[in-house]
Amino acid sequence: MIFGNLQNISEYTFLEEQIQKCFRYVKENDIFSYEKGSYKIEGEKLFVNVVEYTTTEKENRFWEAHRQYLDIHIMLFGQERIDLNFIGNMIEKGFEAENDFVALQGEANSHVILTKDDFLICYPNDGHMTAIKVKEPITIKKAIFKVLIE
Repeated sequence: MIFGNLQNISEYTFLEEQIQKCFRYVKENDIFSYEKGSYKIEGEKLFVNVVEYTTTEKENRFWEAHRQYLDIHIMLFGQERIDLNFIGNMIEKGFEAENDFVALQGEANSHVILTKDDFLICYPNDGHMTAIKVKEPITIKKAIFKVLIE
């Protein structure tokens, strides 16, 4: 996993080209004005889901990971806590291939708090639990880029 901020994106030139495409897409498009929905960039190889939801208690959330895609979460507005752990430290509870969803069980060994322009890259070995409130439940909007791992 990699945690950073778009303001410092020039420091991440070592990242894979598909990840760099996501950052260029944010720079070249007014993604902050996008409505909720899924937007194809390179078909199933690269797309972005724009989501809005209200953060909540940790007890209302679930652990997940992915096998076919990596996630790049970019906060557009609001703040949320994302709990993290490596899937090797967790119990795998199932895999839904059609949704590329690995259900996990376990505890956090770390967390990040995303605020405007922060990003979090989650690779396939990174279990994550999103939408956790920081202080009070609030509505957030973020872009989640999905990058096919080839």
